Amino acid sequence: MPYPLKRSSSKPKASSSQAGNEPLPLTTSRLARHELLGDINQFMIKHDLNVTGQNLSVVCEALSGSNPQLAEEFTSREINQEPIDQRWLDTITRLDPGTNERIAELEKLMDKLEYSLLRFAQTAKSAKDESSEQRGAIGLQIEEFERGAANDEAGPSVDRVIELSNAMIDRLEQVEGAMERSQAETLELRSSLAEARQEADVDHLTRLPNRRAFERRLKSANDEARSTKQKLCVAFCDVDHFKQVNDKHGHEAGDRILCAIANTLSEIANDECFIARHGGEEFVLLFYGQDKDEAWRKLDGVRRMMAARQLLNRETGKPFGKVTFSGGIAEVTEDSDPRSALARADKALYDAKAQGRNQIIAN
Repeated sequence: MPYPLKRSSSKPKASSSQAGNEPLPLTTSRLARHELLGDINQFMIKHDLNVTGQNLSVVCEALSGSNPQLAEEFTSREINQEPIDQRWLDTITRLDPGTNERIAELEKLMDKLEYSLLRFAQTAKSAKDESSEQRGAIGLQIEEFERGAANDEAGPSVDRVIELSNAMIDRLEQVEGAMERSQAETLELRSSLAEARQEADVDHLTRLPNRRAFERRLKSANDEARSTKQKLCVAFCDVDHFKQVNDKHGHEAGDRILCAIANTLSEIANDECFIARHGGEEFVLLFYGQDKDEAWRKLDGVRRMMAARQLLNRETGKPFGKVTFSGGIAEVTEDSDPRSALARADKALYDAKAQGRNQIIAN
């Protein structure tokens, strides 16, 4: 069925309001929203998709027609009777050129926030130092007044000046204390922001870098490889029959398998190999200074190592069976746009799946 789905032209029905028993008229726009939500619900169930923010966003863009190109891709998949599954949705999101722009915009906002906090800390420190100097100068002046007032019979006027000056010093001390507290809070906020930025780059399950970290690393690695005329390869890995593992053993067992594969892949992680969890059961690797053959040899060695292991379900004591993954490799520097290399690596991964799984193919 072409997307966006056509909306019903039937007469809107009334619904009860939450405030009382008065019927709340269901306008055409509200009816359209209700129908869109129903369409999204049916679509997610029909294609057995995970209910995640990313999936809901992609499906909503297609079914609502807000993204015409995406709607055409959905229509083409259905016409050709090709699966609209989690892996395909992940690919659509990964190859979306807007992904880098959104991440870059988020980075800019965080940089601006950190810079504002830094400037505020500097301003607070300067104001604190200035108020401290002023307080010291006023204190010296008061001492001079007090020494001069000792033999002055017109003391009441001087006493008044001293009283006002002491009050000013007390106020400056309060301001100075408030500024000191603000400075400490700002430093704590900057520290928390740094920790949050670092945590935002980490996948909470496997503790590998996540997709956000990979997108940034891909850009910097691509720029460096082109400036130094070095090779750069990218590889996608996907756990074979992972849905069957989840269905048979449960999601907790599936999570342990993902962690086991992450640990195995991490054995080749070094300055020449960056590894991240891209999402779901998919991992991504960057091989610095290595061509496709060298990258294939390293990744295939990990694949063979994983296939030789026997993993047990700790809850039942029964084996999971042989757990394997498939992979696709492409050389980033062969294309002017690194996202073209991602598409080729993804295609190679599809080919590896289609040709029997548990293998690595370079494109």
